[in-house]
Amino acid sequence: METILQVREIRKRYGNKEIVKGVSLSVRRGEIKVLIGPSGAGKSTLLQMINFLVFPDDGDVFLEGRRIDPGRKRELCAYRQQVGMIFQEFNLFDHLTALGNVEIGLVRVKKMDKKAARLRAMAELERVGLGDHAGKYPAELSGGQKQRVSIARALALDPKVMLLDEPTSALDPELIGEVHAVIRELGASGMTMIMATHQISFARALAHEMIFMEDGRIVEQGPPDIILDEARCARTREFCAKIGELGGRP
Repeated sequence: METILQVREIRKRYGNKEIVKGVSLSVRRGEIKVLIGPSGAGKSTLLQMINFLVFPDDGDVFLEGRRIDPGRKRELCAYRQQVGMIFQEFNLFDHLTALGNVEIGLVRVKKMDKKAARLRAMAELERVGLGDHAGKYPAELSGGQKQRVSIARALALDPKVMLLDEPTSALDPELIGEVHAVIRELGASGMTMIMATHQISFARALAHEMIFMEDGRIVEQGPPDIILDEARCARTREFCAKIGELGGRP
């Protein structure tokens, strides 16, 4: 499989504290990589830098072999259409219905006419199991439904890569499964993904590779069974054992 996304020596500092310390990784088309590690390890900052929601202080991001220059507004906008981002807190527009939240990007970013945008938005809502909720506002939706709307919104732009930052961390336990089901379906369809999560059993079943981060660095990476059961690094083993004892979440 060809490499679709590559990150080289990316760094971020806030004041005197370096949050991400020269991280490099590459993702092949159709591959799913899962970031794990303690809170403050730099996972969310790394994902935000890949999408340039946070600008790196150093390092480069490449999509399909082409270096992205975030200083070029048009290039950055085109890149963000191809690299979708799913957040912990949904980030929906409260004044728009589920359908409106999905179609707004198609109209404003893709410049689709409203009828075509509505048809595509509806198709994406049906894809995530929310066709019957298209006319509801975020306040009328459960947390799991809101997250599925945000996934539909990202999918509508036809991304080549999806970045998911703790997509179920804000959900009640009984709502997590419905979001996991959508993510599993995306993986089965061949979507390339990088996801940060503490849901270790889910990550084990989904990931092609797991990456353990701590203190802004990649400590160890490899197939899920190796990282979770036979990690070389003592710190990786300690973290995974603790998560296992606590049922998958620290």
